[in-house]
Amino acid sequence: MTIYSLYIYDRHCNCVYYQDWHRTKRPRPALEGGGILPAVSPAVSPRQEEPISDNSSTFSSPRNTLSSASGVVVAVNDDAPRTPLPTATATHPQPSPASDVLTFDEEAKLVYGVVLSLRNMIKKLSGSAQRPFHSQDEQFLHLYETLSGYKFVMLSDPNADSLRFILRQIYSGPFLEYVVRNPLMGMDSREHGIDNEYFRAGTDRMIRGLTVF
Repeated sequence: MTIYSLYIYDRHCNCVYYQDWHRTKRPRPALEGGGILPAVSPAVSPRQEEPISDNSSTFSSPRNTLSSASGVVVAVNDDAPRTPLPTATATHPQPSPASDVLTFDEEAKLVYGVVLSLRNMIKKLSGSAQRPFHSQDEQFLHLYETLSGYKFVMLSDPNADSLRFILRQIYSGPFLEYVVRNPLMGMDSREHGIDNEYFRAGTDRMIRGLTVF
C-alpha cells in the first residue's frame, strides 16, 4: 500500500495545504492569478517573475560626461559621422509542446470537484459522506470532514484500506497543535494557507511512521 498525497481544503473551497510522498509526476507550480493562496506548499507556489535588471548605460546624453560612478570624463565628438546600428530582427519563440502534467491550481480544483460530486452521490446512496471511494482505477480517495468545514483528502493506491483514521489523527494531532493553537496562524483568512514548518514536519513524521507508507 502506498500513500501519494494529502490535500486540505477550508470551508471556502480553497486548498490551504498540500503535501506528497510517492508521486512519480508532481504537479507543475501554480500559475499567477490561478486562485491558489500563498503558504500552501513551497513546491507548488506560484512562481514569482524575476525583475528585469536595467543594464543600459548611464550615459543617457553625449553631454552627460560625468554621470559614471567612476568619475571618468568621456569626450564625445558630436561632429563625427555616426554609423547606424543594424536593426535587430525580432525572433518569435516556438511554442513548447503542451505538457500532460497539470498545474497545481488546476489539480486542486479537479480534486475538489471529484470530492464534491462523489460525496453528494455517496451521501444520497448510503447516507454517509465520510467513506473512502475510488476516484480513478489507479488511486483511492479518502475523505475526512471536520465540523468547522475543513476537508482532509488523501490519495493512495487501490489496495489501501480506509485511511480515514489517519486523516482524523492528522486533524487531532499536528493540525490542532501547530495550526489551530498557533497564535501566529490566521485561520479561515481566505488570504493564505496554513503551511508552516512544524505542521509539515509533524504530518510527514506521522505518515512515514505508518505501516502502509
